Amino acid sequence: MSLDFQQVREQVKKLGESAPARAAKLGALQEKAAGLLDSEASQLEALREKVSRAASISPNLRCAIPTQEALNHAQPLPPEPAAATLIAADGSQINPDRQAEYEYCVVNVGSILTHLGDTTAPATKIRSDLFYDPDIYTDKGLLTEAQVALMRDLSEREVLIGLAAGQPAPVLTLTDGPLELWSRDEAVLNSEQFQKFLETLEALHVMDSITAGYVDKPASALLVRTLEIALLEAEGRLSEVDRQRPLQGITDRALLADLLGPGQRSAVFGMQTKTASKYQNQLALHFFYLNVSMKADDSWLVRVEIPAWVAQNAAMLDILHAILVRQCQIAGNIPYPYLLHRAHEIAVVSRDEKEQLERMIAQELLKHGIQPGRQSAKGRYKDTQRSRK
Repeated sequence: MSLDFQQVREQVKKLGESAPARAAKLGALQEKAAGLLDSEASQLEALREKVSRAASISPNLRCAIPTQEALNHAQPLPPEPAAATLIAADGSQINPDRQAEYEYCVVNVGSILTHLGDTTAPATKIRSDLFYDPDIYTDKGLLTEAQVALMRDLSEREVLIGLAAGQPAPVLTLTDGPLELWSRDEAVLNSEQFQKFLETLEALHVMDSITAGYVDKPASALLVRTLEIALLEAEGRLSEVDRQRPLQGITDRALLADLLGPGQRSAVFGMQTKTASKYQNQLALHFFYLNVSMKADDSWLVRVEIPAWVAQNAAMLDILHAILVRQCQIAGNIPYPYLLHRAHEIAVVSRDEKEQLERMIAQELLKHGIQPGRQSAKGRYKDTQRSRK
C-alpha cells in the first residue's frame, strides 16, 4: 500500500469542514465577477486600453482582449451547413527515457476525414514517426517532453494539410487542445520546429480552412483576468496586477455557465499572452466559449481557439459553431466531438505496442552486430513491481 489512509484521514476531515466556507467565498466572488461582466460588457475600447497598460506592467500577463461583441454576448446556435469536409487529427508520443534500454521517441498521429451527408465510413489514417540518435539530442541532452510535444503538434498540422488539399469547401480542421503553443522553455518557442509550426498554420490559412483547437473542461480564467484588470484600474491598483488576483478561484467556465444556453457560444476574444507576438496578422490567436450541451439543466462549456482569419469571418464562425455542437451530440451523454474521439483512438500507443516496438529495435540492432543497451536499475525495479500487479 502506497497511501497511508491513517495519516490523511484527519486532513480529509479538515477538508470537509472547511468546504462550506470555501464555497461561500467562491459564491461571493462569483457574484462580484458576474456584476463586473455586466457593467463592463460594452466598454470594449476602454478595456482594450486597460489590458494594454496592464501588459506593459506585466509582460507575462494572460487575459482576454475584447473584440467586437459585448463581453456577455450569447450567440444562438446557427443551422448546420448542408455540406462540409470535416478533418480531425490527434497525436500521442513516447518521450525519450534515459532509464530505458533504448533512447528513442515516437510521434503517432491518428486522423479521420468525413463529409457531411456522406453515408460511407470515414477515412482514417495513422502516421507513425520514430526518432533516434542524433535527432533526439540537443546541446542540453535528450529532447524534453515539451520539445517532443511540439514535434507532435507540428505533425498533426502537417497531416491536416495533406488531408485538406483538394477537398471540397468548406473544410474544417480540428485538433484537441489549445491552438496556442505555450511553453516555459524559451528554446521551444525559438526553435526551428516552432517556426515550422507557424508555417503549417499559414498553409491552412492559404487553403482557407476553418482551423480550431478544442479545449475540453477548460480551467482558464482569461476573461476573469480581464475583469480583474478593470477592477484594479478602478481601485487605482493596476501597478499591482502581477501580485493581485481579486477574483482568484473563479474560472471563465464558471462565470459563463449561466449565461450560455444550450448550443450557444460566447463573444469572440483576442488573447493577450507572452507568445502573442509570435502569432502575427491572420495567425493572431482568438477564442470563444461554447456550451456543447443541448440540455437546459446540464451545461458543458468548452474553449475553442481559432486564428484571426476564422475569428474575423462570420460565416466560418457559424459553420464551426454548428458543427462542433452537432459533433458533440453524436456520442449521446458524453459531449465531446466524435471525430476527435476517433482520432485519439487511432493515435494512442498501447503498452503492448511499445514493448513490441522495443523488441523490433533490439532485433534490428543485433542483426547489425550492435548489442542493445541496458535498462537502468531503477527502471528494472519499476518493471518488476508492475509485473507483480
